[in-house]
Amino acid sequence: MEFDSRQTVIIAIVVLLVGKTLKNKIAFFEKYNIPEPVIGGILASLIFSSCYFFLDTVVSFSLEQRDVLLVVFFTCVGLSAKLSTLRQGGKSLVVLLIIAITFLFFQNITGIGITYLTGLPEKVGVLGGSVSLSGGHGTAIAWSPIFVERYGISNAVEIGIACATFGLVLGGISGGPIFNYLAKKYHLQSKQKEPDIVGFPAKENTKITVDTAYNVLLAVCIAIGIGLSLHQLSTDLGFKLPVFVPCLFGGIILTNTVPYIWKSVPWSAGKPTLALLSDFSLGLFLAMSLMSLQLWTLIDLALPIVLLLIAQVLLAAFFAVFIVFNALGKTYDAAVMASGYIGLGLGATPTAVANMTAVTQKCGPSTQAFIVVPLIGAFFIDVANAIIIQFFLS
Repeated sequence: MEFDSRQTVIIAIVVLLVGKTLKNKIAFFEKYNIPEPVIGGILASLIFSSCYFFLDTVVSFSLEQRDVLLVVFFTCVGLSAKLSTLRQGGKSLVVLLIIAITFLFFQNITGIGITYLTGLPEKVGVLGGSVSLSGGHGTAIAWSPIFVERYGISNAVEIGIACATFGLVLGGISGGPIFNYLAKKYHLQSKQKEPDIVGFPAKENTKITVDTAYNVLLAVCIAIGIGLSLHQLSTDLGFKLPVFVPCLFGGIILTNTVPYIWKSVPWSAGKPTLALLSDFSLGLFLAMSLMSLQLWTLIDLALPIVLLLIAQVLLAAFFAVFIVFNALGKTYDAAVMASGYIGLGLGATPTAVANMTAVTQKCGPSTQAFIVVPLIGAFFIDVANAIIIQFFLS
């Protein structure tokens, strides 16, 4: 059973609405700030997997638009990234980058350690480490052929996708509880008065008009155009990065030049329309990613993957609570970044942002977190991870 693009969008929206309803009705989800796309997406993947087990029917989706949504989301983040704010978070950026690079080494060492316990090839530990967890689905898919050709791991794609998938889920459900623990223990509250760059608040007096929609759409399209040009340039120079990375920088370039050169131009940065588009894109992306999981492909690898993921979750939680939070000053922003970091270390940057969005919508804004964590996850980690993966494989 295959759903086309239109049907996939319809199902994804239903999944989001179901997740929202369940979060409102079930106290556990609300208490621990579990993102709505994660709630609905996991439930949908379980239902569609049941179709395979009991009806012998494979449910598949057309996911081309999912990648577009990811590009739009990161472009929105870039359009909200003023250099003045980035300078304020400069120290946090450097500190978190050092922690994140260190974590990549420990993540692969942990993965290799589990392979010794389970009898799997040593290189599987790297595949189930920073390749699929910190790297996410894209990195896992990109590196899998190397594991197949060089190391004879024929099911490298399945292992990589399995780890990336469950890492995404575990990273999504861990961020809220970690933030709640830190905020309660240290009595943390947001001190920021300005509105956040993502996490659209539902206010009756919020003005979203046709004109603001036009302005945002124009800015996003131009920023994506800049990003695509940067992507082509980086590819020509031999740097292979996901297309959303240069689009993020396209947004940063645009939002830090146009408002200063043409001061009379109405700009979208910090406006609710941009935040709305950002939330819309992220929510649908996560819903599509999670509802399309083919859980039945993981049965033969169940025990090794469970052991590996348990070890990786414990490692990521330790880093988030005891290292990230402490190194960043034990502040509200540090707690938000800790909640995002476990999503980043186990899933991907969108998971990190989803975690931070869930907690900031409820507890207050943290612009610094939404600048520092996406920059770490969208650019620096991809570059560092590629080098570290090569190191462990050699």
